[in-house]
Amino acid sequence: MTVPGTKTAVEWLVSVAPDPEACRWEWERNPLGVTLLPAGRRWDVLILPGELGQATLDVLNLLIEKPGPVLADFGDARLGFFVPAGTASRWLGTGVRGAGRGTWIVVPYPGRATGGVRWLVVPDGHGTLTDPVVLELAMHEAAAQVAGAAAAKEDRNS
Repeated sequence: MTVPGTKTAVEWLVSVAPDPEACRWEWERNPLGVTLLPAGRRWDVLILPGELGQATLDVLNLLIEKPGPVLADFGDARLGFFVPAGTASRWLGTGVRGAGRGTWIVVPYPGRATGGVRWLVVPDGHGTLTDPVVLELAMHEAAAQVAGAAAAKEDRNS
């Protein structure tokens, strides 16, 4: 199955590889459907714990028309939000890991099913990234929602 925009998404993603053409060629033939790409060139990735990450994505979808790319790992234990390069080195949020210059990210082929990491928001191929200020606001709202839900559950179990 080919998702519309897959070719431009692939070209945008591999543009950060040391050898983009070789990366694309190998990625398209990889039976696992994943490749390693360096962060910190066109984008960084902020990695949130699954529950907070999903709640943050839900809030983002209410705030903006389309967030930047978002990855989920196996079992949705962590979500990775693509943000402008340089963001990870300046991020101070507790419980949020940053992948920036000097780190590599496992990236699934857009539109192809894999057994592990997958796209929740596929790159559009035009370089759309999530604004870190908007992401932070969404995270605060999401954290309040998660904390409220946990408190309500605790009250019901008491």
